[in-house]
Amino acid sequence: MIRSRTYFAIVVGLVLLLSGGCSSAAAPTATVTPTRTPQPTATVMLIPPTVTPTATPLPTTAAPTAAPVNVVTPFPPDVNPLTGLKLADPTMLDHSPLAIKISNSAEVRPQSGLNSADLVFEHYAEGGITRFTAVFYGTYPERVGSVRSGRLIDLEIPAMYHAPFAYSGSSAGVKEKYRNSDLFPARIMSPDFGVGEPAFYRVPREGLAFEHTLFANPMALRELAIERGVDQRPAFPKLMAFSEGLPAVKDTHDATRVYVDYQVGKTQWDYDSASGHWLRTTVGVPHTDYLTGEQLHFANVMILYANHLETDILEDTWGGGHMSIEIQVWGQGPALLFRDGKMIQGFWQRAAREEMLTFIDGEGKALPLKPGNTWFQMVPLETQSSEATPGQYRFTP
Repeated sequence: MIRSRTYFAIVVGLVLLLSGGCSSAAAPTATVTPTRTPQPTATVMLIPPTVTPTATPLPTTAAPTAAPVNVVTPFPPDVNPLTGLKLADPTMLDHSPLAIKISNSAEVRPQSGLNSADLVFEHYAEGGITRFTAVFYGTYPERVGSVRSGRLIDLEIPAMYHAPFAYSGSSAGVKEKYRNSDLFPARIMSPDFGVGEPAFYRVPREGLAFEHTLFANPMALRELAIERGVDQRPAFPKLMAFSEGLPAVKDTHDATRVYVDYQVGKTQWDYDSASGHWLRTTVGVPHTDYLTGEQLHFANVMILYANHLETDILEDTWGGGHMSIEIQVWGQGPALLFRDGKMIQGFWQRAAREEMLTFIDGEGKALPLKPGNTWFQMVPLETQSSEATPGQYRFTP
């Protein structure tokens, strides 16, 4: 079971989140409406069912602290602000980051390029499946994919990191949202809007459906960004914090394994003390990168709770049809950071559209990540969780 002090802190945090507010004109107001009803469980949940989000619009959620936190200390010019690592080729940072949509269908595994990403966001698409948006800044792999269609979350992630967004297409409703956003037209890069080779190309494979064969060439996408005048070093208004050593944070617990039981594509992360990284397994099989054959390994794994709102945008018609999900990553929400074999309770913040996600602990201090890459497991607020055995945590969105 999750320890009582962790449970109490999350409850207090959510009470503050749902009762207080600090507004921002640049960030939309979260409509707190869950997409699913929590299933009954005998375990203690991090997000308790007694704190039930309602359909009433709320102001942008407040921080669990007396004052806002803004990590403004600039990084040296050769340090990647998305990883905290010094780069062998610091000229990479003179360009913009690049966000690419990647499939997580069983048919496409192993995908190409995931281990080269600085950040990966895994989120519900629809019908219980998940999809990835990967952000590349410090390193470009030779290819990325397979590339699939965008979702509503991709109105937010490219804005956070001032990045062009590469994807293969979208539903009519989502396409219209893209067209009416501040990303369009310069930072929207897709065959949907006439972008083809060399930025996107097909790699046919026997037995693989056509929709799974599209890949992206990061260098060609950069050239396109240069042509469009949107390839430049970002001036991020807020920055994440990093530390080599573990932060001195209350409610830090040992953690050796993390399960995230999405409806399709159950995920497991195991801490490897030799490398200091978390190793990913998907549906019981080590999840590897096709380009290197190496198991996916990340310095940080973050469970990021956000409100999931089912919209009136129809994504597909199979199985009776599925509606697009708006994942509201603005304002603030609970988060759990897994680094160095520990679980640390905290909160994410994003007060303005052009701000990246930043993180604080329960006292309002900056919560530092381990230098390196980070994988975000995005889950609904009503996600259930438990500690089945010491150090092994299970999350059921």
